[in-house]
Amino acid sequence: MAQFTVNAQRFDPYKNFKFRVKWDGVYVMGVSKLSGFKRTTEVVKHREGGDPSSSRKSPGRTEYDALTLERGVTHDPVFEQWANKVWNFGSGLGAEVSLKDFRKDLIIELYNEAGQLAIAYKVYRCWVSEYQPVSDFDANANAVLIQHLKLETEGWERDYEVPEPSEPTFTEPA
Repeated sequence: MAQFTVNAQRFDPYKNFKFRVKWDGVYVMGVSKLSGFKRTTEVVKHREGGDPSSSRKSPGRTEYDALTLERGVTHDPVFEQWANKVWNFGSGLGAEVSLKDFRKDLIIELYNEAGQLAIAYKVYRCWVSEYQPVSDFDANANAVLIQHLKLETEGWERDYEVPEPSEPTFTEPA
């Protein structure tokens, strides 16, 4: 695990608007929104017959919430291609699911205001549980068509190999 040095000069927390998503070693273009990460560990209560009238608690199963990615609709087919690996309509009996490669590992990178990589997360064994190729059509709206991808995941962790960036400073010209 990497050693952490804390930047004593950094006062502001990182912003949520500079991030990138990578799968299959390639950055996915146009992702404009990514839901937050969440994991929940069940509480297992137990008590012995001779214990006082209160329960003991210990951790049980841990579940990871699905992640949702959104981006504007373009000709880039990567969302649809991945969704089709889970269910491909009309592909024929015995070929509906690509069992070999329907799961992917993701890397989510967060950048500081200067565009330096600050934090990264590894997300494991993701697969598409919901795919929406386009949002609502509305002739009276002034909006971008959005596509959604909901990903089930079996866990995530912070990549501690990503060091805190040394923040740049600008010098005045002489």
